[in-house]
Amino acid sequence: MAMTPDQIEAAAADLEQAEQARRQIRPISVAHPHMSLADSYAVQAAWLRHKLQQGRTLRGRKVGLTSRAMQLAMQIDEPDFGFLLDDMFFEDGSTIEAARFTDPRVEVELAFVLGHRLEGAALSVWDVLDATDYVVPALELIAARSHRVDPETGAPRTVLDTVADNAAAAGVVLGGRPVRPLDVDLRRVGALLFRNGVIEETGVSAGVLNHPANGVVWLARRLSEHGVALEAGQVVLAGSFTRPVAIRAGDTFHADFGELGSIACRFS
Repeated sequence: MAMTPDQIEAAAADLEQAEQARRQIRPISVAHPHMSLADSYAVQAAWLRHKLQQGRTLRGRKVGLTSRAMQLAMQIDEPDFGFLLDDMFFEDGSTIEAARFTDPRVEVELAFVLGHRLEGAALSVWDVLDATDYVVPALELIAARSHRVDPETGAPRTVLDTVADNAAAAGVVLGGRPVRPLDVDLRRVGALLFRNGVIEETGVSAGVLNHPANGVVWLARRLSEHGVALEAGQVVLAGSFTRPVAIRAGDTFHADFGELGSIACRFS
């Protein structure tokens, strides 16, 4: 690892302060040009420890960069992951303050709610389906606590900055109709994402690594490298199957998942 423990803690503190102040900071990679992916996850883990010390509760995890197009755009050959805390969940139909987030966007996903613990490097899709209590439609709110382009040097934000920044996780809206994982073809769940009544994005869930459960498989295997498991009751966002759509104050979003129902939220 290129970053020292003190530098990792300082970077996590900078991200926390940025989130609380609702302002963006310089990408961490600008100050640490030799940082590695391991450094990025170390910053994320330090930020999570800080949140838990503040009294927050870990509710689950998210998987990002599951589409080939996004991986190519971010110059990475695997997904990434982040954490979901109790204060990141919003009710279906909620009115959410847009100014709470920096550079906010929304994505369409499926959430796996686990009934059993998942751990190990040899897990399969069938293990994930067996451990899942139900699958439910979700909207993920993503935000960036660092600038897309550093205002001083012009250096772009990289995937290393995004991973450190909790893989851009900012919020979750769950809704629609929960289903048992074998009751529907999870590869063929379609969604229409409307903003203010206009269709902005469409997608099908097979866009997530050919099956959204593969996102959970990848995550469980990745976490097992650090001795961490996915626990019963946790929510796992398996990955987006639409492009992110920008959020503006006054926007109303509606996601139609067909037979799995729909989700709506408004931003004030």
